[in-house]
Amino acid sequence: MAECWNTDTGDAVYRSRDAVKNLRIKVRIQRVTSTAAISQHLQQQVLAQKGREGIELETLTSHGQTGDNEEEVVVGWQEKLFSQYEVELFQNEAACQTPLDRQYHTEIRALNKAKGRRNHRIFTYTDHDRYTNCLPLHQLQQNDLVSMTKSKPTFLAERMASVRHRRQERRTIDSSIPKSRIINWDPTEEFVKSSRVVNNAMQTMHIMGDLGPPGKLGQKENECLLATIKTDGNGTIIVKPDFNKGREPYRIVTEGEKREVWRLTLENVSMVMKPEERDREQNMYRDLYGRHKEYLNSLVGQDFEMPPVGILRYLLHGEIVSAKGFEYDNLYINFFMELPNNWSSLPFQPLSGVTHTCRTKSLGKENVAFFGYPFSFEAFYMSEKESEELIPQWPVIYFKVLSLDAWQRYRTEGYGYLLFPAMPGKHLVTCHTWRPVQTGTVSALRRFFIGGSAELEDSSYVRIPGTFKGERLSRFGFCTETTGSVTFSLHCIQQARAFVDAAHLKKRRQKAVDQLGGFSQQGTVCSILEAYQRAHKRLQEARESLPRDVLNSSAQLQMESSA
Repeated sequence: MAECWNTDTGDAVYRSRDAVKNLRIKVRIQRVTSTAAISQHLQQQVLAQKGREGIELETLTSHGQTGDNEEEVVVGWQEKLFSQYEVELFQNEAACQTPLDRQYHTEIRALNKAKGRRNHRIFTYTDHDRYTNCLPLHQLQQNDLVSMTKSKPTFLAERMASVRHRRQERRTIDSSIPKSRIINWDPTEEFVKSSRVVNNAMQTMHIMGDLGPPGKLGQKENECLLATIKTDGNGTIIVKPDFNKGREPYRIVTEGEKREVWRLTLENVSMVMKPEERDREQNMYRDLYGRHKEYLNSLVGQDFEMPPVGILRYLLHGEIVSAKGFEYDNLYINFFMELPNNWSSLPFQPLSGVTHTCRTKSLGKENVAFFGYPFSFEAFYMSEKESEELIPQWPVIYFKVLSLDAWQRYRTEGYGYLLFPAMPGKHLVTCHTWRPVQTGTVSALRRFFIGGSAELEDSSYVRIPGTFKGERLSRFGFCTETTGSVTFSLHCIQQARAFVDAAHLKKRRQKAVDQLGGFSQQGTVCSILEAYQRAHKRLQEARESLPRDVLNSSAQLQMESSA
């Protein structure tokens, strides 16, 4: 008669927020005999008939053989169930060598004085047992539940079978090992086993079964691995094989001359948390997280470092992303920052920098050099009442793109500049460059063979130089050539006390210049409008307080004067 079996014996990974100590697994094994097969076959036939639901099918099974052919035990996490072999071994006090063996000796004596063991064939190996991490590899393969083919173990399985599991214990660093010998180029096998160990912090538990014949329990060769449960401290639970969940049982075939077939069923019978307990636990975690948040706030604090009144703090975190469209390869960029009037920076902060040399990469029809060079600037703007400038000038970044050849000769590829963005936030800016050109063929040949090219004495000449004091800047007759472009990624932060004041007053300000309203033209206009509104309101209140006859007489006088 054909039987249906569950062949999916792979690992099942679960995630639980509850403590693993509350895990309960019901394990049931049953020997497949002719009487049990006939009983199951008749049961299926009777259940198929709707009118024969009252027959008791249990009478078809021999009750005398139930204790030997079937067993069902509920096992908790790391619950120790002794096998017949362990009972016979630890009963003798002379065989106990470790404190754990002596503890098992005491527990077995207590079981003998009581009603005895509640299990006969099903027993467990906990994480503290010597068999948990040293279970032979051939036994794991021999007791494979479904697959009867003898597969060869992989190289990783052979190596991991002899590797001990490291506990989560802190180890002090051996200071006797010189720093020059940190890397061992010729490790021995003992060194690999002692040092190169997988840091596996998982706890393991094996559920075993003694599938020996009746009356001959306690022989090691009849022990069979039924299930393996592993868990870590993060709530991950690995069960192999998975719970049946109403599916067909697993099949176990014993070795030897008398190959017997057993059914294995695994069910999760852990108690479900009650709604009031779940609410109580959630409130406890919420309280715990709230206290932890308050603790972190006490460490960090809520008062940020604020600049003085009338000072704007500007932080620029930028990145030179790429450059493209230039004539030669091996590009690098030299840049510096210029601060206008009323701007200052920290004394130790560098205001210039040079990128690394980058080789271009073909991207479509253009050659692009990807730099990814980060830089940061911090500047302060201090407004002055005596200043005639109504709108402040933003700092400028001047940069020069150069190329380097195999003979360490450089060529100027282009000049450009970048204004600090007036709005905070993220900005992606592409700056186009140009370079000065000398007329004639000699300059082009010199640039190609020697590397020399026309340069600017002052890089700020790209824009309006800071030293220029005239009214007009003439560049008539100056020959230039458009070259490539440089892309910048900027993240700007502006900080001032006026931002906090505007937030309290629920006013929406868009620019940092508006925040410094007392020292700008916008602030002057706003103050005039506010003064006019206050005067107009006072005038209306005064008119409402006057009597009606006075108002009528004043209106008649106005009409007569107009006539």
